[in-house]
Amino acid sequence: MINIDTHTHVRGESLYLDDIPELQGTLYAAVFGAPVAHAKIISLDLDEAAAMPGVHRIFTYKDIPGINQIGGIVADEPLFAQHEIHFNGMPIALVVADTVELAKSAIKKIKLETEVLPVITDPRIAKEKGLLITPARTFKIGDSKNAFAHCKYIFEGRAETNGQEHLYIETQGAYAIPQENGSVKIYSSTQGPTAVQRHVAEVLGLPMHRFEVDTTRLGGGFGGKEDQATVWAVFCALAAYHLKKPVKYSLHRMEDMRMTGKRNPYSSDFKIGLTEDLEILAYEATFYQNAGASADLSPAVLERTLFHSTNAYHVPNVTATAYCCRTNLVPNTAFRGFGGPQGMFVIEAAIAKAAESLCIPASEIQYKNLVKTGDEFPYGQIAQSEAKASWDKAYELYDVKKKREEIENFNASHFHIKKGISLMPICFGISFTKIFMNQARALIHIYQDGSIKISTGAVEMGQGVNTKMVQVAAFVLGVKPAHIKIASTNTYRIANTSPSAASATADLNGKAVEMACNALIERLIPLAADILKAQPAEISMADEWVYVKDIKSTLSWSALIAQAYLNRISLSEHSHYATPIINFDASIEKGHPFAYHVYGTAVTTVTVDCLRGTYEIDAVDIVHDFGVSMNPSIDLGQIEGGLVQGIGWMTMEEIVFDEEGRLRSNALSTYKVPDIYSVPKKVNTHFLKTNQENMAIFRSKAVGEPPLMYGIGSYFALRNAVLAFNPHSSIALSAPITPEKVLMGLYEKKPTITD
Repeated sequence: MINIDTHTHVRGESLYLDDIPELQGTLYAAVFGAPVAHAKIISLDLDEAAAMPGVHRIFTYKDIPGINQIGGIVADEPLFAQHEIHFNGMPIALVVADTVELAKSAIKKIKLETEVLPVITDPRIAKEKGLLITPARTFKIGDSKNAFAHCKYIFEGRAETNGQEHLYIETQGAYAIPQENGSVKIYSSTQGPTAVQRHVAEVLGLPMHRFEVDTTRLGGGFGGKEDQATVWAVFCALAAYHLKKPVKYSLHRMEDMRMTGKRNPYSSDFKIGLTEDLEILAYEATFYQNAGASADLSPAVLERTLFHSTNAYHVPNVTATAYCCRTNLVPNTAFRGFGGPQGMFVIEAAIAKAAESLCIPASEIQYKNLVKTGDEFPYGQIAQSEAKASWDKAYELYDVKKKREEIENFNASHFHIKKGISLMPICFGISFTKIFMNQARALIHIYQDGSIKISTGAVEMGQGVNTKMVQVAAFVLGVKPAHIKIASTNTYRIANTSPSAASATADLNGKAVEMACNALIERLIPLAADILKAQPAEISMADEWVYVKDIKSTLSWSALIAQAYLNRISLSEHSHYATPIINFDASIEKGHPFAYHVYGTAVTTVTVDCLRGTYEIDAVDIVHDFGVSMNPSIDLGQIEGGLVQGIGWMTMEEIVFDEEGRLRSNALSTYKVPDIYSVPKKVNTHFLKTNQENMAIFRSKAVGEPPLMYGIGSYFALRNAVLAFNPHSSIALSAPITPEKVLMGLYEKKPTITD
């Protein structure tokens, strides 16, 4: 089944926030953001700006009837700066005017006097100063300290990963419209409609039922609209509530890049110990997470880093410690993979250093230590592993042995051009790590003519979740997909939604849809049996007809529904699904937090121009554990898109802040993202069908986040190409490995005795 949005996308008819018809009298907002990263506010003069014609009002913290707070995990994020500025771009005032241009002009008239304070941008410095958002957390298994005494080889090092800009095509935005009796309807470009609803209610000091949040679809999210969309919706709702007029705010790209959080940068230390036969006996990692100025989702991101600190490997003795460090940068947040990629990079870096020191391919260590079914992860869950199955299939299908030989021969005969290869196994857990978030609801109406309307908490943001919901309902009810319509995500129809995140959206909402459809079928079967003079056990639905003993009857789906209505049988169902089995005890850092794991292996080959430092990704060959894919075309798109996004993070997307906390990579002229010339020349994906029971919808495993981690392989393939040219290079284990870093690594001076 093709994506149900395909035709409207191609014709430009798909509706996004900016496509909503604006009501007469709509006003427009703009934010006055702090021009410094850390300072005390001495004075704020709004008079000149407020006096401008067309300016209706300027809001500050003084205009909040409820609480000046939008922190989700930790209450440390004021909506407006009150007495102190914590990052460059922190909202201080909201201007509402007749036009966007007027609002932005008024911002320039605002006068701010501050006392500048020291700026911290480095998480290690923040940790030294005790600036931790939450207490440190440690995941342990075995006894790593004593295990190192039994290791033949021990290697230590440091690994760095930079942030990443979400760069969704549709920037952040919201449109708030006053309703009767002091209620407000909010159209929000958000992955978390309920989070928006809750924070609007708290800021305005009113119950949640006064606020309706509606989201048709997003022009991309990638985690950047899970929590960060809230602030803009709250601004619009606050202004609309006070002014009794519709208020809209759509951020300019440079505003969005300056004032919204990125993927969390990490600075990490590692220590890895191997036996003589290359088994990883002990592993220690310390993660310093740059959270930015407030918690946002960083504590949860950090937790996911710990969960995935050993990637697809079994290590019997592990100590992984993580610090959530407060700095004077914009609050960082969720990004596809949610901390998992940052943890995986560190252990891959540790393996790479060990392999380089031992003069062996990293794959020898990787393969030796792949997790097996029955192995225990550091957090206590027992693996049902497909790690070796995916690796072996990739090795065989893509003839890795031959690739290595071809690369060695090429490098031996070419001086100024070198090739590199890497293998990247992945293991990614599927579920929200906060157990309570693993729940979803679905509301299904069957109308008198047999057509169907579905409402869920899932937000469509290009990942095809709406299509999968239609597939689920069509299969269970036995109707054609064309007879099913997906409603927008709306907090009045589906309450208390979890955000569309964690690769769990299709599973959670799909299971809820399946439950609702099964409940409806259970009501309809007795009626069909009565009409057809058959036993209920003999009745089934398919192709919009009722079948008796698998033989098509004379009773159509539409006729059955019409008769059900006349018989006063409910044709609506509201279901609730909560993922069973999963649990986690944070007091001991042990449990069974994931419904299942996704596995896979990517083989990446690259070519480096050793004169210029430029490079090409020749091919990425993937074997991915899909379970049993319910929509291969959508899943393939997710694999390819995630891969390219991961390659971007690892090779070119470089977030740059200066020492004063100002973002310098604040536009597409200074922030490089993959284009058609920088993506792999070839991407091959093999669908590994795995038959183990899992809790995925129709056993079709989640595919949103896992493929991003394949991009990590591009870093190590490029590193191997650099070392093929200059074996003495000590190029830092720091991502992204930009062409500048490649060039420096290629020509790093060979150490001499006098050095």
